Amino acid sequence: MDHPDLPDYHKRLKALAVETGRPVTFGLFTRKDAPDMWRQYVRLIEETNAAGGRMFAQVHSRALSVVLSFKTQMPFDRLPVWKELRALPLGEQQTRLRDPELRKKLVEASKERDNRRALGTEARQAAYDWIFVMDSVDPPHRSIAEIARERGIDPVEAMIDLALEKDMDRFFFHPIANENQELALELIKHPQAVVTFSDSGAHVSQLMDSSLQTYLLSHWVRTKQALTLEQAVRMLSFVPASYWGFTDRGLIREGMAADFVVFDPDTIAAELPEVVRDLPAGAKRLIQRTRGIAATVVNGEILLRDGKHTGAHPGRLLRGPLARATA
Repeated sequence: MDHPDLPDYHKRLKALAVETGRPVTFGLFTRKDAPDMWRQYVRLIEETNAAGGRMFAQVHSRALSVVLSFKTQMPFDRLPVWKELRALPLGEQQTRLRDPELRKKLVEASKERDNRRALGTEARQAAYDWIFVMDSVDPPHRSIAEIARERGIDPVEAMIDLALEKDMDRFFFHPIANENQELALELIKHPQAVVTFSDSGAHVSQLMDSSLQTYLLSHWVRTKQALTLEQAVRMLSFVPASYWGFTDRGLIREGMAADFVVFDPDTIAAELPEVVRDLPAGAKRLIQRTRGIAATVVNGEILLRDGKHTGAHPGRLLRGPLARATA
């Protein structure tokens, strides 16, 4: 927040939006290690729009979290003793993790500092008060530190035991932004915010954020009742269509594209992530299925029914206003 170039950066960003007339957008999160930074960007957005520019934030409906598991990544993978273990097939890792002597070495090794800076959504240095067990998508979630104290063991041993108890099919998550959900809700409700941010297509084995729209409906509408169903549907349809300049979408109206998601508001929810190996060369990625969606309709044709592809391909490439004008 005290970086000397920050005011100039904000000034130039505002000028870019005002002088060009083009919209400027960026992802915006709250962060516990910079608690007031997000408010500076909210002020920038409000000042830019008041000056005649167009600026909006892309926000998240929940914490942005690094997903951890023995099937994907763990915080200790680059440490020498762990690196040797993690190079083995998962079944062999499972067997060796039951060896008391190896477990002792792993616990000791985990206390070493990994000085390499984590990039993007790579696993961070373990902070056990902020690593949670993902036994459900919705909170509350218990921290590794809490479970370790309850069991009277080291947090690393607790993570090993928790994984073994579920045949290595247990996920943990480490929030790195939007840790405070009440502040996240403030961003969701901001009039210059769009609930659409996701990097699921980039960090395919490190996070799973493709469910952020489902989470808005299941958590903030049904569980917390912080939004009405109508408000949430508008946030996920009309609002993004408008901000991206698609005037033929986002409303149910004659003459507009017939794009619909048919869902049950009483049951819609995301399932726990799964690991699949369907990328080239058998590379792994995380997927997350949803319950409560009956159909996805694109341009008037059913694309997905009960989560299964129908074989139809009714979609087409969408171009923004400038591209359409020059086509």
